Amino acid sequence: MTKHQAKTLYAGLCGCVLLMLLSVAPGRGQDSDRKIVKKVEAEYPPILRRRGIRGTVRLKVVIHPDGSVKDVQVLGGNPAFADAAEKAVRQWKFVPGGDSTIIVALTFDPNS
Repeated sequence: MTKHQAKTLYAGLCGCVLLMLLSVAPGRGQDSDRKIVKKVEAEYPPILRRRGIRGTVRLKVVIHPDGSVKDVQVLGGNPAFADAAEKAVRQWKFVPGGDSTIIVALTFDPNS
C-alpha cells in the first residue's frame, strides 16, 4: 500500500466515524432539551425499504414559541430520505417555550 492509499483510507475511515457520531446524536443544538409532545414518524420510501437501503438525515428545526415547527432545513445525510424526514418533522409539536432551534437526525433502517 502506498502512502497516498494509506492517507486516503485513513481519511475515509475518519469520515465514516464522524458520520456515525452525528447520526447517533439526535437533538443536539440550541435548546436541545425542548421536549417533543407529538412526534410523527417519517414514512420510509417503499422502494428503498425493499432494497434494504438505510440512511440518516440531519435537520435544523426552528420552533415557534407555541411549540409548532416554524422551519426545517436539511443539513446533510442521504438525500433519498430528505423529503420524508422533512415532511415528518414539519408535523412535530414541542412543549411551548421561546423561539428555539434544534438539530435532529432521523435514521432510516429497513430492519426496524
